[in-house]
Amino acid sequence: MNNPFVTNGYAGPEYFCDREKETTLLTDFLTNGNNVALISPRRIGKTDLLHHCFGQQAISDHYHTFIIDIYATASVSDFVNVFGKAIINELRPKGRSAWERFLQIIQSLRSEITFDANGMPVWGIGMGAIENPTVTLDEIFRYLNDADKPCIVAIDEFQQILYYNDNRNMEALLRTYIQRTNNANFVFSGSQRHLMGAMFTSPARPFYQSVTIMNLPLLTLDKYTTFAQRLFFENGKNLDAQVVSELYQRFEGITSYLQRILNLLFMQTLKGETCHVEMIDPAIDALLDISNDTYLSLIYQMPEKQRNVLFAIAKEGKARNLTSSKFIRAHKLPSASSVRSAVIGLLEKDFITNNMGEYSVYDKFFEMWIVRNMINP
Repeated sequence: MNNPFVTNGYAGPEYFCDREKETTLLTDFLTNGNNVALISPRRIGKTDLLHHCFGQQAISDHYHTFIIDIYATASVSDFVNVFGKAIINELRPKGRSAWERFLQIIQSLRSEITFDANGMPVWGIGMGAIENPTVTLDEIFRYLNDADKPCIVAIDEFQQILYYNDNRNMEALLRTYIQRTNNANFVFSGSQRHLMGAMFTSPARPFYQSVTIMNLPLLTLDKYTTFAQRLFFENGKNLDAQVVSELYQRFEGITSYLQRILNLLFMQTLKGETCHVEMIDPAIDALLDISNDTYLSLIYQMPEKQRNVLFAIAKEGKARNLTSSKFIRAHKLPSASSVRSAVIGLLEKDFITNNMGEYSVYDKFFEMWIVRNMINP
């Protein structure tokens, strides 16, 4: 690999930082019959941890594993679509006997599944094209029960099911199917902690007390520093530990941002040379510059009230009591009701996050761009 700081997906154990304790714990839970709710903010490595666990011999040798990302789904039909496609894609390289069993059970879509030039099945069904999703969902769970190996299913961004307009009882429906499934265990991975917490800890909700809850912490600075310096050293380069410390502080230890910046810094450091702290700001500026048009477009498509509240939050970095008179006066906002409606819109669009009453811009690069170009031009 030309650049060891991977910014897109899981590239194997040698490019995966630490998580030894979490890997062992999650693997043990799943191989001992537990369902798990894996909860943490986005961009700190939940999905990579799932891939890493599923690659452990205790799982890879004995289970079929499926990771289903439902972040972009908006309906039960979409959910079923990505579920079925994930199963087909995972079973394809495992031989005809593996995927043929699945096709024999999925009768509702049998005519929609095509075959490529090598005789391998292709899930070519478009999003929203499944007319009877509950029928297909029933078939998928029947397959999980009848599969030739036990299955582990990870549903990424699980809280998305709460937004399905076509079935407000999706929680109860899935809970019923999962209770009847004795050949599969499930990981419900989610990033919106208040929604995930309520789903699994409220006595009034279908998934109450049905899982082991596992919170994923940030990687520690010392572990990530060791990891980053190793990758530089193995490629004939050096990395000043202060670089990692500075980035860790600026980006609050969020792995994806560290990887993005170090990917660029690695690129800019010649063999035999050392990456120093002085290289950080030009690297960040370069990343912000190449995103300039995209961020400008987002800003000018945003309603003015939302834009002004977003700028106010970005200026503070961490903001509380957004409807207080102090916050409104400090940022020259019109009224508490106007701020409240703007915040709802910004949260719905994932422009901002709310962590126990503390609001911040979700995308740290976007926040930096706003401060640099809109607040302090």
